[in-house]
Amino acid sequence: MKIKDIIAVLEQMAPLGYAEDFDNVGLLTGNANAQATGVLVCHDALEAVVDEAIATGCNMVVCFHPILFSGLKKITGKNYVERAVIKAIKKDVALYAVHTALDNHSNGVNKIFCDALGLTNTKILVPKEGFIKKLVTFTTPDNHLPLRNALFNAGAGSIGNYNNCSFNSHGIGTYSGNEFSNPTIGERGEFTETAEIKIEVTFEKPLEGKILKALFNNHIYEEVAYEVYSLQNQHQNIGLGMVGELAEPMAEVDFLHFVKDKMDAQGIRHSAYTGKPIKKVAVLGGSGSFAIKNAIAAGADAFLTADLKYHQFYEAEDKLLLADIGHFESERYTQNYMAGFLSDRINDVNIVLSQIDTNPVKYL
Repeated sequence: MKIKDIIAVLEQMAPLGYAEDFDNVGLLTGNANAQATGVLVCHDALEAVVDEAIATGCNMVVCFHPILFSGLKKITGKNYVERAVIKAIKKDVALYAVHTALDNHSNGVNKIFCDALGLTNTKILVPKEGFIKKLVTFTTPDNHLPLRNALFNAGAGSIGNYNNCSFNSHGIGTYSGNEFSNPTIGERGEFTETAEIKIEVTFEKPLEGKILKALFNNHIYEEVAYEVYSLQNQHQNIGLGMVGELAEPMAEVDFLHFVKDKMDAQGIRHSAYTGKPIKKVAVLGGSGSFAIKNAIAAGADAFLTADLKYHQFYEAEDKLLLADIGHFESERYTQNYMAGFLSDRINDVNIVLSQIDTNPVKYL
């Protein structure tokens, strides 16, 4: 099995098109056409982790956080990023990161967070915007069904729990072909009026190339008439954070002790108690201060995240309990999920879960 075959499985788990624009996901170093000898799964691809990969016979490291986040102008080994990259390149170890591609997935980081706390009735806290597009095309009644099915097979027409969604309307199309045209219906140079069916389907932005290829390969017209629109609709099944419910309400102090135990948090910083029981809980693994207002708008009694600054605790406004449980702690079970996903789908290559604690934050 080649590294590119493992990447195909990783794309099922965390499609790169789901990642935020600021992120750096995918294959960071290495040759995708190389044979995979083993895969080490970790949270952060530090130099020690690359050493661990070499020691366990793995020439691929799948990490959650990208070790290469911004551009490098020099690679001299002067910091932990450069040292890890140099070691990976010298030892032919491929580095692959998933980060926000998995953050935004409905079964990703925040679903894992929710499951660890036993939350039910979960839904996305901050739905992804600018991710849905719409294709409109026009064709003959005879070409209508095969063309529409080809678009469905390419991924168009999927909305939540429903597939093969489209809207179809009958109308009259007109055209006049010039001297170089080769019209499917009618004669060149003549005004033609013919029955057509308008097909409308929505799709996720990363599928656009695949869907347009299906359109051009299955349309019978010499010149394909089509329109692509970017929609303002939020994608309710892709986005950052989640909100769910506890089985039974808990007092605030009991809830924080519960979270501390379940997430193995060494310490929790939190806002002032509201005096209200905790039932509805919002979570966002990693740095989530930007979603405090979303958590309040969702009616959450508590919001669990990380990397909160001093003044951001004021933003709780006595409307919810705001808790910083630690960045690593909020994403604690992610690498286990990644390793399990790969192990369930790959039999030819050894999948190894890293034993190195890469959490840079220590507690007294």
